[in-house]
Amino acid sequence: MKLITKIFLGILTWIFLYPSLAFGRTVYVSIRGNDLNPGTQSAPLRTIQHASDLAMPGDTIIVHGRVYREYINPPRGGRSDLQRIVYEAAPGEHVLIKGSEIIKNWMRVNASVWQVKIANSFFGNFNPYGDIIHGDWFNPRGRVHHTGAVYLNGKWLTEAASLNDVMSPVGKDALWFGTVDEDTTTIRAQLKGVNPNKHTVGINVRQSVFYPRDTGINYITVRGFTMEDAATPWAPPTAQQIGLIGPNWSKGWIIANNVIRYSMCSGISLGKYGDQWDNTSENTAGGYVKTIKRALQHGWSKEHIGHHIVRNNIISHCEQSGIVGSLAAVFSTIEGNTIYDICNKGWFAGAEMAGIKLHAAVDVRIMRNHIYNNTCYGIWLDWMAQGTRVSRNLRNNNPTDLFVEVNHGPFIIDNNIFLSPLSISTASQGGAYIHNLFNGKIHFLYYDARKTPILKPHTTKLVSLHDNPMGDNRFYNNLFLQRCDLSGCDTLKLPSKMNGNVFLDGAKFSKDEDNPLADSKFDPDIKLIKKSNGYYLQNKIG
Repeated sequence: MKLITKIFLGILTWIFLYPSLAFGRTVYVSIRGNDLNPGTQSAPLRTIQHASDLAMPGDTIIVHGRVYREYINPPRGGRSDLQRIVYEAAPGEHVLIKGSEIIKNWMRVNASVWQVKIANSFFGNFNPYGDIIHGDWFNPRGRVHHTGAVYLNGKWLTEAASLNDVMSPVGKDALWFGTVDEDTTTIRAQLKGVNPNKHTVGINVRQSVFYPRDTGINYITVRGFTMEDAATPWAPPTAQQIGLIGPNWSKGWIIANNVIRYSMCSGISLGKYGDQWDNTSENTAGGYVKTIKRALQHGWSKEHIGHHIVRNNIISHCEQSGIVGSLAAVFSTIEGNTIYDICNKGWFAGAEMAGIKLHAAVDVRIMRNHIYNNTCYGIWLDWMAQGTRVSRNLRNNNPTDLFVEVNHGPFIIDNNIFLSPLSISTASQGGAYIHNLFNGKIHFLYYDARKTPILKPHTTKLVSLHDNPMGDNRFYNNLFLQRCDLSGCDTLKLPSKMNGNVFLDGAKFSKDEDNPLADSKFDPDIKLIKKSNGYYLQNKIG
């Protein structure tokens, strides 16, 4: 009894002496605060970064409304899922975190062009107007692109290929062009009918908005913010993938209920760390396989990486991807997000461009997302989609809704609605397609000779490499309309199994289908209707 009493008193003493370690404390940030304050509700801090510097596992940082122009580099994370560091917007308040700065002192050059000169010291160690976008599998389309951007009243302008283009008459898109010399950055922009000194004109200054420089910053929650304007670099699977926000090779982040937009390349990154091998693998035999093997030596495991939750975010206006992740998205859940207007400017091209682009979606759940109005793939699962589930997503107005490339499976695609011209492009084996509605074409690749990994189930452990003869898929209880043609399965190397599918309005079935239910003359006339409380499918009842 005495021992129990001593233990109880010891716990009480520990709680009273170290309350923040026992329960965590709340740190407040306000645009009217001061970083010399203690961070209490009555005496808040001024910057989110200073609150981040002070925060310990178990703490919650509450940020009050208004605009914060800063980059948050969290120096530490939580200890576990139950002892996180939480960053959240104050309830009912709009908190906007921007990677841009407002620029004044513009001088008129001609009737529609204005110019501003900025000392390079303004940018510190990173100047987006001298930072050229490049990397493995990037296609610049014959010109130079920078991670910098110019925003007029919150909307970005288009970077010109040359100064002459800016000095020409304003076309469909207003243009800007920047030059960087030893001391000065000069930006010229087409601002027809607008005096930029009387409007809000911003320029990219920061590479990210919320992204730790160090790896292994675990168990962080970020929710309720609007984050925008980041000079993010190209994010191939063989290099560090820096997003407007991301965990940087960590574990257990929750990114929820945010608005994420205007990132030059990627919005949310669940991607790999950086090393001396970044962007050196495109033309190297076995380049990505070597990346995977190095990652295993760098701690790529179920114990240390992934397990993130990306939930209920609105992601838009990113020119490479809404969500990107090579290797570090393993064991994660991506659900309830709205992802639109990705790649829509068409400023550059290359692989790795999609609403959601993942390499190694091991045991990843992609559910209940609405992905639409993108000029690249809706979802692209590339290499090692194993134990992956893509369920209850709505995809429309994308060139291709789903691309599965050189995966050995197993993966499951169930209860989705595919409404774009090309529903699925499949260059994989081992997929199960169940209870989906397909309104677009289905494209089957016959064979891919690349040797891609097979992993031990529910782990990142490499078992073997194998080439990719296509097929060995399952199609059960799907509804196929008009442009769908499953007869492409008939010539694949590996046989597939099919049953319970319905084919309407000329959709074609495979010889592997047992007892197909088909009515080539009936058109259900599927339409997607937007209402105030969501989207609905309207169809004609025959």
